[in-house]
Amino acid sequence: MTGADAVDVVVLGMGPGGESVAGELASAGLSVVGVESGLVGGECPYYGCVPSKMMIRAGNVVAEALRVPELAGDVQLTPDFSTVARRIRSEATDNWDDTVAAKRFTDKGGRLVRGTGRLTGPREVTVLTSDGGEFTFRARLAVVLNPGTNPTVPDIPGLTNTPFWTNREAVKAESAPKSLAILGGGPIAVELAQAFTRFGTKVTMVLRGSSLLTREEPEAGELLARVFRSEGIKILRNREITAVTHSSDKFRLKMSGPAAGGASVSQLSAEKFLVATGRTPALQPLNLAKAGIDWDGKTAPTIDGQLQLTDGLYLIGDAAGAGAFTHMSMYQGNIVAGHILARHAKQPDRGTTESHAVPNVTFTDPEIGAVGLTEQQARDTGLSIRVGYTDVAAATRGWIHGAGNQGFIKIIEDTKTGVLVGATSVGPAGGEVLSALALAVHARIPVATLKTMIYAYPTFHRAIPEALAQLK
Repeated sequence: MTGADAVDVVVLGMGPGGESVAGELASAGLSVVGVESGLVGGECPYYGCVPSKMMIRAGNVVAEALRVPELAGDVQLTPDFSTVARRIRSEATDNWDDTVAAKRFTDKGGRLVRGTGRLTGPREVTVLTSDGGEFTFRARLAVVLNPGTNPTVPDIPGLTNTPFWTNREAVKAESAPKSLAILGGGPIAVELAQAFTRFGTKVTMVLRGSSLLTREEPEAGELLARVFRSEGIKILRNREITAVTHSSDKFRLKMSGPAAGGASVSQLSAEKFLVATGRTPALQPLNLAKAGIDWDGKTAPTIDGQLQLTDGLYLIGDAAGAGAFTHMSMYQGNIVAGHILARHAKQPDRGTTESHAVPNVTFTDPEIGAVGLTEQQARDTGLSIRVGYTDVAAATRGWIHGAGNQGFIKIIEDTKTGVLVGATSVGPAGGEVLSALALAVHARIPVATLKTMIYAYPTFHRAIPEALAQLK
């Protein structure tokens, strides 16, 4: 096609994985074009992982201070959300300015094009820039798609005409609202619910189903619900929001489902309304059909071990379906960069992707870490399993820790192979304790070997051998 610029690689979407691929390939001397319509770095550093964890860290400090009377004396505390809001604005996001990230890429020799890219052929990308310009690039070696996701916004009458929050608006808040209604019970919902509660916000969670964190072990959601009740978070289960209105700086939600007194309809009012009902892959602008790809994003994509949709067309990140996590996107980016360099520079290939041991952590208090299969998932795949469970609070370190020590470790063993296929670690530093279990699942270390290890005393990970001893 005339008018197309020939380059080595085009990376469409400069979130964590895309930025990683583009930067490595540019550093290796390839001509690389990175295309981004938003902020270089993507959701994680500006609206997700980093700012939300700053909020959570601040809230956890408040919670620890409130535990002083039980453990160490008296304390006077005046939580101030503006402190963490300033930190998010200045330290985490540069006031939502990606100049540093963009320069990090261009300093490596890459070319950054700001705009919305779409496929116009198997290895051809056309970009419509924000100022109305248009560029077309033909890639000699590869096109890497890293489209990311956007917050899912359900079709609720009246919602789109209101100033509701997604995670993006929530992390930009400069003060904690007096009251907050949250639709959803997944990781984003529970993390922000607890963080705002600890700064004095009255939080009500509205669940379509009956449980928090439905993708985790049920014990995790049950424990978190008990903790939330103790902190004053109200959870409304099995509800549907049927209408949303906003006036006089207040949201009014009309709901169907069980309510007090047996009524079928209930109302809820709150100063702010957070919609946290999952993420939707941003596939529509990509024009996949132009590359011969028939996929609407509703099912798992057909990709090979190097994450190729077709030869030289790669898909990484949330949309690839192996886990919507920054660490997964960067892991996939590493595989793709290695595959491209192996073809171009005869460097050693980095193998194929493995997704049997993808770890994830929900950064509530207690932290909830998980890797591999849940008990139900293992049973659904037809495995013969043994399950081990131990209470962290009752273990030595939990007893020493005192206030805030809720948690457990649950492990799933495949009896045929004698290795762990899944594990959950809940408790103080639950995500850190998970690392040992993630290694065991990833490397398929025999349970017999895990039982012979020496575990430092008295640590939280000392609960691992106790869970191993309970396998049955």
